Amino acid sequence: MKISQITKTALLLITFASIVACSSTSEEAAPAAPAAQSESGVDATTRRSQELAAERAAREAAAEERMRQAALNTKIFYFDFDVAEFRQADRDVLTFHARDLAANPSKRIRLEGHADERGTREYNLALGERRANGILNYLVVNGAARSQIEVVSYGEERPAERGQTEQAYQRNRRVEIVTP
Repeated sequence: MKISQITKTALLLITFASIVACSSTSEEAAPAAPAAQSESGVDATTRRSQELAAERAAREAAAEERMRQAALNTKIFYFDFDVAEFRQADRDVLTFHARDLAANPSKRIRLEGHADERGTREYNLALGERRANGILNYLVVNGAARSQIEVVSYGEERPAERGQTEQAYQRNRRVEIVTP
């Protein structure tokens, strides 16, 4: 009986020692795996930041292209009463038009100057021409060739809106960019 109990105790100790030995082996192997994960984590972080930077650059380029297209679709520039200088807010849009003309030397445009019906016919023709020439000069200074641009003044002859209200007058004081 004593032998059987000694055998059982020995077997129990051997089993316990085996379990402890196996668990210590797996603990030693475990630290190697996190080191590999941590290294790939740095690579993943770097790769993700590069992806985010590329996405941001693509979004910025798309936004710039949308702005360019919107600017090139803007073809009418309005003026204050009896003023030939275009508005400060129109500078960026006109700069896009100038760049477009500079990039496309075969492209031609016509600047049509207009005025409201107040004033004499001759005065309004001259005012429409001064307005169109103001935009012409800005386009040329910003890269367009003079040979690409034709200037025409219609004065009060082609109103955008008929009527004698301030709103009608405002819509008639304009320069239009026309592609012939």
